[in-house]
Amino acid sequence: MTETVELAGSPTATEAEELPWIEDAGDVAPRDARALSKVFFDQLQVLEEGTREYQYARNTLIEMNLSLVKFAARRFRNRGNGDMEDIVQVGTIGLIKAIDRFDLSREVEFTSFAIPYIVGEIKRFFRDTSWAVHVPRRLQELRTEIARCKETFALDADREPTVKELAERLELSEEEVVEGLIASNGYTAGSLDTPTNTAENTGSSESAGLADFLGSEDPELEKVENLHALAPLMRTLDERERLIIDMRFGLEMTQAQIGAELDVSQMHVSRLLSKILRKLRAGMADEDSATAP
Repeated sequence: MTETVELAGSPTATEAEELPWIEDAGDVAPRDARALSKVFFDQLQVLEEGTREYQYARNTLIEMNLSLVKFAARRFRNRGNGDMEDIVQVGTIGLIKAIDRFDLSREVEFTSFAIPYIVGEIKRFFRDTSWAVHVPRRLQELRTEIARCKETFALDADREPTVKELAERLELSEEEVVEGLIASNGYTAGSLDTPTNTAENTGSSESAGLADFLGSEDPELEKVENLHALAPLMRTLDERERLIIDMRFGLEMTQAQIGAELDVSQMHVSRLLSKILRKLRAGMADEDSATAP
């Protein structure tokens, strides 16, 4: 339903008195929306920003031109990620930006002016959300440039370009190209449950996933780390203490055998070992607390 209403409450209301009232702007046909949009844009230039009348004109323009957003969004409907509703919402942001920046004096159709804003906003949405691993935007954009350059080069030379050839075409250093190529690996990620062709190769009916081929943590690894941490602590012991440790844990001698070798009692050997081990444990504890985050 469309009717002419007078708008009051603004110093420029007399200039805006012919602005039509639209009951449901979303139902306006695209052809009618183009003609009505010119009227509303004309009024936006004379209405005071922030007033009720200004908001009505701006909101009506948004609702009337949502068909542009839906038209642009259809180009991205086959993307694997991104719900169509989310794409339309993002595209609407681009439409609002176009409305706020459009100037009738440019003598450009609003449709031609708005579409790049809408598409740009949607592309930005996919660029920021489609990566499986977050990488800096600079590298995201570099990935796109490299992919485009590789495609063009392959068409011209019927082969994949080298890093050097990519660098020359993009006017970048080879290090920058390599960085972009490495970053592109973060665009998609494979599931650890993805079946492999192992079953086909072995004739087995069971399908194995990538996770089945990942190595587990070696339980002996902690022992190696402890030995590395213990080495500098061993140097803090005196010669007799190191000898006792070597006989007990290196040669695996009993306390009685160590006592006979040192000409001391087994009880004395036990006390010496306890004292040495306490000293080493204290050093290991200090090492752990010093490296803790």
